[in-house]
Amino acid sequence: MSIPEVVFGFGAHSGVDDAPALLQAAQQADRDGLDLFSLSDHPYLGVRLDAYAAIGFILGNTHRIAGFANVSNLPSRPAPLLARAVTSLSALSGGRVVLGLGAGGRWDRIADLGVPRLSASQAVDAFEEAIVLVRKLSGGGPPVTHRGRYYQVNDIEPAPVAAPPVWTGSVGPRSLAATGRVADGWIPGHAADWRSERYRQSRPVIDEAAAAVGRDPRDIRTVYNLPGRITDQPLPATRDGDGRWIGGSVGQWVEELTAAVQEHDAAGFIIFSPDGGAQDATGIGRWANEIVPAVRAATVQDGRIRPDR
Repeated sequence: MSIPEVVFGFGAHSGVDDAPALLQAAQQADRDGLDLFSLSDHPYLGVRLDAYAAIGFILGNTHRIAGFANVSNLPSRPAPLLARAVTSLSALSGGRVVLGLGAGGRWDRIADLGVPRLSASQAVDAFEEAIVLVRKLSGGGPPVTHRGRYYQVNDIEPAPVAAPPVWTGSVGPRSLAATGRVADGWIPGHAADWRSERYRQSRPVIDEAAAAVGRDPRDIRTVYNLPGRITDQPLPATRDGDGRWIGGSVGQWVEELTAAVQEHDAAGFIIFSPDGGAQDATGIGRWANEIVPAVRAATVQDGRIRPDR
């Protein structure tokens, strides 16, 4: 399965008590033509479902939609095993998986799992090395021996399945540069969008790092976590005093997202509720059936979307 040039998805809670509603929402989104669902990955929280167990279960009960952890907690998921997990999910689902990856942000809780604590600099280096190693352990070929600073692998056969696209949640300059060198996509942190100062300062770091190693920066897509309300009537203002998107009517959403694709090269949108949690069934339905088709139609007509990368 190819990931569409511009993707539309929804983010959901992954609490144990949310499991029935989560599956129902994903099945609804699958029927309604959304491209992906995302789950957070906080393995130190006992009330949460394991992200990869939940993704596998949902993929097994859907037909078209892709899933990913937004983003995987790398320090608690060693890269060689993560490679096995994502290539297995890809094989089982017909390629319906993206590898979301972060260096790790809540180290006090991560360390509570017994994971050795890394400095911020070390965590970024381990993050970049992990992406390289996941790719080495995917796509077939001879056995891999890897002697890195953080990972050592001895004579391990790669899975005969290509690695999925890697989208990162990079925030700091060194992590952003790593994204430019080795990743396929970027999800701006703190729900920053295309009009934010965070985006304006961060995206050039990715682009410069990509160009420095001979990559085309345009090959690294930007996908946005986008919280907001879908209202029956237009709002007087769709952004708050700090310039953050708060939502609006279907028409206001369509206008904003169409401009994001056409003018800012946005490559995807994952909707959340305004509090950062899951949208309710009604919200997902309006997103999938009213907003997304209109944005797709407007941008395809403009020639801004190719059917597949």
